[in-house]
Amino acid sequence: MKDYPNSFPEDALLKVKNLKMHFPLKGGVLSRNIASVKAVDDVSLYIKKGETLGVVGESGCGKSTLGKTIVRLNNPTAGGIEFDGVDLTRMSNSRLRPMRKDFQMMFQDPAESLNSRMSIGQIVAEPLQIQNIGNKKSRIETVIDLLEKVGLPNAKEAVNRFPTEFSGGQRQRIGIARALALNPDLIVLDEPVSALDVSVQSQVLNLLVDLQKELQLSYLFIAHDLSVVKHISDRIAVMYLGKIVEVASAETIYKNPRHAYTKTLLSAIPIPDPTVKKQRVRVTGDVPSPINPPEGSHFGHRMDHPDYESTIGLDMSLRELAPDHWVAADPCCLSAEDYKSVQS
Repeated sequence: MKDYPNSFPEDALLKVKNLKMHFPLKGGVLSRNIASVKAVDDVSLYIKKGETLGVVGESGCGKSTLGKTIVRLNNPTAGGIEFDGVDLTRMSNSRLRPMRKDFQMMFQDPAESLNSRMSIGQIVAEPLQIQNIGNKKSRIETVIDLLEKVGLPNAKEAVNRFPTEFSGGQRQRIGIARALALNPDLIVLDEPVSALDVSVQSQVLNLLVDLQKELQLSYLFIAHDLSVVKHISDRIAVMYLGKIVEVASAETIYKNPRHAYTKTLLSAIPIPDPTVKKQRVRVTGDVPSPINPPEGSHFGHRMDHPDYESTIGLDMSLRELAPDHWVAADPCCLSAEDYKSVQS
């Protein structure tokens, strides 16, 4: 049986293997560690050059923490992060700094991620300044070129203006320009359109697709909205309570989902036509706490599955159900036929 992390393509740009990010909780008079938040718990994934991997799941499932840990804004608790053949996991900040130009992160809320006290020129030029690239004049020229590339109007005037003078969509374009400043190979996009109006969302998504084709970028696209991820992703990883439960091509995820949680997310996508009836997959339980997740099937617990207790102690790691289609081997969340198939 294939092992998911060890079956990754040799030429993959990014390889994440068994990554964990646990945050300690302190309590008591001596502030000792009393528990930990298992935000990312044994996650493995890969991204090829020029590819977009979408990561989807409910709020609080660990998607943003995963993205921040991959670009080493968090120091991982365990696991490996290999970027272009280099292990980033235990690299010191001084060794990591020159490599950061090759991978960047774009955050969800441009109003928060852009310093309101800095001009647009200063914001976009800051990565160039940190990496000691060019001089003041050449940096401004680069900034203007980048602002024009992302479709910001009047780029020459914009460099002297401040983030509060722009709309949400324009601020997000500025965030994209900043992420592109160092010509990265990989950009982690953390909910890049969730704060925008629907019409503006499509414009920003189209811009990201065009830039990817032009610059041969790779994306890790984090979102909670499967309808958004569908239009930009080559493959999709579905995340639940800190773990990946299904990975396949975007087409397969939408047409033939196999894990119960994936089916639940897809059933929640609204249909514009009110005459079309859609069967909803409903769950009865609450989302378990990442501090003390239930033993056994995490989603089976939420579904009040009658066979839930029989899953305690089972190995529910990802197994290949079909070529390049991986699912968690969870008997509560797969059909009897699929579960038998992943066990064979």
